[in-house]
Amino acid sequence: MATDGNISQTTTWAFIRRLVVLLGISLGASGLCVSAGLEFHQCVAIGVFLATVVGTLLFWNFRLAIAFLGIGVLILTKSLDIPHFVEAAALPVILFLVGMMILVGALRDLGFFTWIIQAIISIPNITGRKFILVTAVASALLACAVAEVTSIIIIATLVFQVCNRLKLNPAPYIIISVLCTNTGSAGTMLGNPVGIYIGTQAGLTFRDFMVWSFPIMLISLAATILLVMYWYRSELDEFDRCLTERLNRNLSLAPKVEVAYKRGLVVLAPTLIFISLHHQIERLLNLDKNSILLIAPLICAGVVMVWRRERARHYVEHEVDWWTLLFFMLFFAAVGTLEYTGVTTLAARLFISRFGHKLSVLIPVTMAISALGSAFVDNVVFVAAYSPIIKELAKEVSSIPLWWALLFGACFGGNITLIGSTANIVAIGMLEKKFHVHIKFWEWFKVGFLPAVVTCAIAWALLMALSPYMS
Repeated sequence: MATDGNISQTTTWAFIRRLVVLLGISLGASGLCVSAGLEFHQCVAIGVFLATVVGTLLFWNFRLAIAFLGIGVLILTKSLDIPHFVEAAALPVILFLVGMMILVGALRDLGFFTWIIQAIISIPNITGRKFILVTAVASALLACAVAEVTSIIIIATLVFQVCNRLKLNPAPYIIISVLCTNTGSAGTMLGNPVGIYIGTQAGLTFRDFMVWSFPIMLISLAATILLVMYWYRSELDEFDRCLTERLNRNLSLAPKVEVAYKRGLVVLAPTLIFISLHHQIERLLNLDKNSILLIAPLICAGVVMVWRRERARHYVEHEVDWWTLLFFMLFFAAVGTLEYTGVTTLAARLFISRFGHKLSVLIPVTMAISALGSAFVDNVVFVAAYSPIIKELAKEVSSIPLWWALLFGACFGGNITLIGSTANIVAIGMLEKKFHVHIKFWEWFKVGFLPAVVTCAIAWALLMALSPYMS
């Protein structure tokens, strides 16, 4: 009992120390802003913004509570009013994600993801390199269609099945899958929450992503696969040896289960068609830009909830990550306060005075900042914080290449550290729970850093070449 008391006391003191650091950074930043001559509301907005970001790092489990308190401070000090709160909270983006989460839950119910796993396992004459190649490409393409977190859950399940039967350490294969998932998440608006957020902020359509982002993603994905396959070449040789031994004993790689995957296609196909053709439908019906894009998942989710009405409440209550979505909504509002109080205008002027107006400088700087920031802070948080600066820069320079640089930096930078993206954290948690295997920070970093740098360099070179054609 004394030991438990000591642990509790240590935890309490650690909590207090972190709280002191959080308050010190927030109040200290506000004080510096006052001494620099900023207005009261600007100082409050900066203090609350920093408190939310630092609170996310120091108190991950309390980040939503910190966001609640921060919004309360902004409204009580009149730094933010209710109409601007509603405008900045990006409700269309939140509802889009709600609809997609419900659809993903229905696809899981219908066995669609089980069918994908079995299709990969059933590849003829499978080898370690063929398995990794197909798994890596599937990770990226699934991320493009159903978002990175769902993709990594599916692929991790596949990796666990195969490694369990071959008695292999699953850690290398999980790392490979996550790196390719993060790379693939930059391919479409659906791959990562930052995609739909950037799309709505920049006025980009699904077609814009397919024309500009998807090809760059594919080239970056190829580079990532080559690098990780070379890095883990000895593990792939071991895969082949274990597979040969198992097949010599007339044992299959995994049991086959019949699933009604076609019903999953009935759910997924209309959603993707609606989203891919949203721009044409909006023009035909004379609707606002991206309006069909944002409501397509809601319409399809509504149909699914009527069709599978006995599971409708389950989808809404258990498949939708309300904790994360509420945090995003409140953090978007905190970022909107920076814009509302004029802080982002000052930041953009400072940015231009430091780096100038040339895209040849702004593109790599934006990509480097977003990659490094996303390596240590949730990429949605970082993108939301950086977006207002690009909006202000748009008054001086062509901003479309900068939006793409922000997207690629945020997605590819997630590969640098094991906390760089939500997919990383989810995959590591599944690995520890299933196999009790812990991946250390440096173990991840030495694998993920080079692919992140190479893919960012590829995206930078292609953006520089294509920027004159972007409008």
